[in-house]
Amino acid sequence: MTPRIGHGIDAHRFIPGRPLMLGGVLVPYSRGLLGHSDGDAVVHALVDAILGASGLGDMGKHFPSGDPHWKDTSGCEFLTIVADKLREEGWTITSAHVIAIAEEPRLSAHLGPMSDAMSKALGLEPGTIAVGATTTDGMGFSGRSEGIAASATVLLERQ
Repeated sequence: MTPRIGHGIDAHRFIPGRPLMLGGVLVPYSRGLLGHSDGDAVVHALVDAILGASGLGDMGKHFPSGDPHWKDTSGCEFLTIVADKLREEGWTITSAHVIAIAEEPRLSAHLGPMSDAMSKALGLEPGTIAVGATTTDGMGFSGRSEGIAASATVLLERQ
């Protein structure tokens, strides 16, 4: 077995009139995230970590924002597609950790459902994906509640 580690980061700004999707879960909030797809920064960071660790590139390579096919696509659909690519290449996700960076909304009640939704979309056992949240104590764009960022780390093994 050959272990590989990947890291992904994503960030999107808030916009009114759009649902807030994070980690494949609808989070009640007055604004959503701007993006060509659903703007799910948590999923996008995880997808980039997975693709990077497997040597398959990044989201821009597989799901370019200029391609109308990916308009409003859900993050969980991206995860399902990436899971298929991993299996084709002989990789298995053994562990992942994703952190949402947001001053608001408070996310603690949604972290378990996010973990479950992303694990399910990837065809993994519940709990394989750990999800956490933090704030920046008012600093930067997320601290000013202008948007949400996310950071993900993943461990893959080749079977």
